[in-house]
Amino acid sequence: MASPRASSHHGHSAPRDFALTPLNVYWEMTQACALACRHCRAESMPQAHPEELSHEESVQFLRQLPEFGDPMPHLILTGGDPLARADLFELIAEARRLGIGLSITPAASHRLSREVLERLRDAGVEGLGLSLDGSTPALHDGIRGVPGTFDLTLRAMDWARELAMPVQVNTLASRETAADLPAVYELLRPYGIARWSLFFLISTGRGKVLDPLSAEEAEKLMAWIHETSHHAPFTVATTEAPSYRRVVLERMKADGLHGTDIKSASAYRGFGIRDGHGIVFVSNTGDICPAGFLPVAAGNVRRDRLAFVYRESKLFRALHDPSQFDGRCGVCEYRALCGGSRARAFSETGDPLASDPLCEHQPKASRG
Repeated sequence: MASPRASSHHGHSAPRDFALTPLNVYWEMTQACALACRHCRAESMPQAHPEELSHEESVQFLRQLPEFGDPMPHLILTGGDPLARADLFELIAEARRLGIGLSITPAASHRLSREVLERLRDAGVEGLGLSLDGSTPALHDGIRGVPGTFDLTLRAMDWARELAMPVQVNTLASRETAADLPAVYELLRPYGIARWSLFFLISTGRGKVLDPLSAEEAEKLMAWIHETSHHAPFTVATTEAPSYRRVVLERMKADGLHGTDIKSASAYRGFGIRDGHGIVFVSNTGDICPAGFLPVAAGNVRRDRLAFVYRESKLFRALHDPSQFDGRCGVCEYRALCGGSRARAFSETGDPLASDPLCEHQPKASRG
């Protein structure tokens, strides 16, 4: 989940080379969570993993982040439910002491309240990520696995607005939810959120029980997302669907935008960011992975330095270089701006460098 603050290049003090420094570091603070979401990557459990990073190990991990230098990545606290960590506010205080900007994605559980959000804001948390996977309680709670999460999520959006906390809402895009997405959009319009991100299902973890969109269905949905973005009162984006950038770029060209106009828009939309390149994920046990949905460990923060693994490990170096990708993604004229979902490629083939099956585009180099 991108933070509302860290979703673009704006607000950072120096240009960023994604092969050297990620935009976002996602830290799965714990697997503990009261929910049982049907598309959960982590297959979260009621209790923490016995090998979860201890408090001291977590502090030592946080102290690695400044090693990336300027600009420093933005830290996103996720899970499971980060509110389940008893030392959450101590770790937030340490991150802020180190000058690390951070956001949080709490679960809509009994731990979430207006008082907690106010305390998070006062502690220096800059953004809030919430999940809304349906326009009605039946649809949303059916995916989240616990009755009442729909109503609590809407209350949390109200609380955040009252507290002036920027909110990103994350919504699942799958065959189960696609027809309802326009209704979710209409529901969100009055809430004053900063960003709506549609997560295109990756069939991993509990997500294997849901049905992903076909490439044709995804293309149609991306066209709707792009059209909706023109009049939405918030930023509309995608997660694990980098081919949306190709759709946007093609429509920019069709609308007569060229050169610097496209370059400027491309930077704002995060073109070029993908799993392992602009994004890095640290699991609750310290594993360093390209993304939460690409659970291939290239190291562990207990023994390795995060910046070194991100810059120098064989896996990350391959992900930094789209010329190493296989199949259509490797020869695609959009590979530098898009690169395909490395997590979906891995989920479908076992190879993170394979082609993204969600994209139906035929590269010029592969045409007869």
